[in-house]
Amino acid sequence: MRRTAFLVTVTALVLAVLAPPDTPRAEAAPAAFAHPGVTVSRGQLDFTRTQVNAGAQPWKGAFDQMLASRYADLNRVPKPRAVVECGSYSNPNYGCTDEREDAIAAYTDALAWYITGDERYAKKAIQLMDAWSAVITDHTNSNAPLQTGWAGSSWPKAAEIIKHTYPGTWANSGRFATMLRNVYLPEVINGSHSNGNWELSMMEAAVGISVFLEDRTSYDKAMARFRTRTAAYVYLASDGDLPKTVPSQNLDTREKIVNYWQGQGTFVTGLTQETCRDLTHTGYGISAISHIAETSRIQGQDLYGTDVGERLRQALGFQAKYQLGTAVPSWLCGGSLNLGLGPVTEVGYNALHHRLGIAMTNTQTLTERNRPAGTNNLFVAWETLTHAENPA
Repeated sequence: MRRTAFLVTVTALVLAVLAPPDTPRAEAAPAAFAHPGVTVSRGQLDFTRTQVNAGAQPWKGAFDQMLASRYADLNRVPKPRAVVECGSYSNPNYGCTDEREDAIAAYTDALAWYITGDERYAKKAIQLMDAWSAVITDHTNSNAPLQTGWAGSSWPKAAEIIKHTYPGTWANSGRFATMLRNVYLPEVINGSHSNGNWELSMMEAAVGISVFLEDRTSYDKAMARFRTRTAAYVYLASDGDLPKTVPSQNLDTREKIVNYWQGQGTFVTGLTQETCRDLTHTGYGISAISHIAETSRIQGQDLYGTDVGERLRQALGFQAKYQLGTAVPSWLCGGSLNLGLGPVTEVGYNALHHRLGIAMTNTQTLTERNRPAGTNNLFVAWETLTHAENPA
């Protein structure tokens, strides 16, 4: 027994030495997964339902906004495709918008079911999930990983609520799980070397899918890749003169790093790898960071007290300041920014400010100004409703 244990230990050490520096090895998966547990927990859903039923604001207004949207239309007809083909900026767009929006609609219906108790919404969510799981086999073209990440972030949020709260029948839940395992997870689990918002969105999908499937191996792999990418996406002064990098990208010179950071050569706390591209894509990355951190907290590992939380806090505050109208200094992105942060602040702001008590003046101002936050029609939806001042 001792010899066996010794050999196992030596083998593990050898593999650790030989593995590439960014090979995921973290052990983050819980002993038992919490359900529903992708971005929103049962406790958060209960709080939301109580506030809406009491007519309290901003939750009632956010709920009314959601129900009035096209995503809550009970007459919605799903538009599944066997192969979704998405090019850059959805050109070509063969099923790209339909897939993302049907996934958001399924999540919208799942929320509506939980809050109202109206079974029609649960059945509509099931109809949408069943329609796609019966047909889709692949994603193709240049934007396939990102498209899969966006749609794959919404599907498990919907499925978690329906599977674990709806007492009715979902006969094809196994087929839906097979779709996530065979069509979505392989496309996202190994990440991307494109702009950071790609890999962050892909890891959001991978983490959510892993929770639904109770796949600990994929969960650990996705969380480890997420931690590496988050550190390489948001700069902190403590990182040193240059931002951290994803080792396998071989950004081994200052020139390469500056080029990857959109030509920005001055690094300050809260700057992201895409700030000088535009705040819209930056918002995608920030949102995915907050969603994964929230899922991780629900599953028992709270990342808000780690560098993930600090990077999220600083990224939110930095981008919010300029989104609110602060003049852009000449050293930052040549003195101008493309704004448009989007409805992405509620989850991180609630976790860091309301739960942890951290002052976040700029983020608070922007968050409250934008309420009720709606959807970006990609993978973010209804977060004033689910996360505003939510203590659960």
